[in-house]
Amino acid sequence: MNFDGEKPIYLQIAEQIEDAILTEAFPEESQIPSTTEISVTYKINPATALKGINLLVDAGTVYKKRGLGMFVAQGAKKKIMEKRKQDFYDNYIVSLLDEAKKLGISRRELAAMLGGEEEQYE
Repeated sequence: MNFDGEKPIYLQIAEQIEDAILTEAFPEESQIPSTTEISVTYKINPATALKGINLLVDAGTVYKKRGLGMFVAQGAKKKIMEKRKQDFYDNYIVSLLDEAKKLGISRRELAAMLGGEEEQYE
């Protein structure tokens, strides 16, 4: 948790839970920490923790079982991956292509540049 960064704490909480779902630390249909547990762990206001969890509820990633707590929804991992892939495209690829165009870098050259790092991702 970066309390000094520009990203709001509630967004960091939502992203950390998403990361845990992606790595299957929280598999589908498993319980996630309560807002109280999160607020005590990070020494933050419970309303801030709730705001982060509510983002996940609104996205259909987690759901509430009355009297039991919050649980990871079926298909949550797939939803998160699709959302993050789109965010990656919007935030990185579009600007990369724009900059390459300004610099006169062809798609072939760009592909060769990207291909040089391929072994890192296998």
